[in-house]
Amino acid sequence: MRDPEIHYPLPAPPLRPLPFPLTTIRAGISGFPSPAEDYVGRTLDLNERLVKRPSATFFMSVKGDSMDGFGIQDGDTLVVDRSIDPRPGHILVALVDGEVIVKRYEKRHGRPLLCSGNPRYAPIPLTNLDCQVWGVVRSVIHEYPV
Repeated sequence: MRDPEIHYPLPAPPLRPLPFPLTTIRAGISGFPSPAEDYVGRTLDLNERLVKRPSATFFMSVKGDSMDGFGIQDGDTLVVDRSIDPRPGHILVALVDGEVIVKRYEKRHGRPLLCSGNPRYAPIPLTNLDCQVWGVVRSVIHEYPV
């Protein structure tokens, strides 16, 4: 059921397949069986693992510290699905009064709010705001500096 307080975006863009590299593994045998032999020929396709609906999925980078408490850090990549109807508890990407934001959707005392994971930022009440949901965050990709 769609929340009447949230304006939904236009239909998803046309299907564009997401590229992924073919990964192969070669294991040499010398003297004893290798534990890696059990994994020869298996591949990990991150598109298959993280993208459930390719035609409705997009990626975006995060800037700022407002979602640190929810495990989303500055520089992380979000996998966002436009086809999921937002429910309280979901992390949303939304356009609020012309600004793209990432916040958790909550309802308190029946009032819809967008909340950050950092206590320095106050919840944003959706009443009387121009808010358009772009999608629900399905995954967060965090890279460590090496």
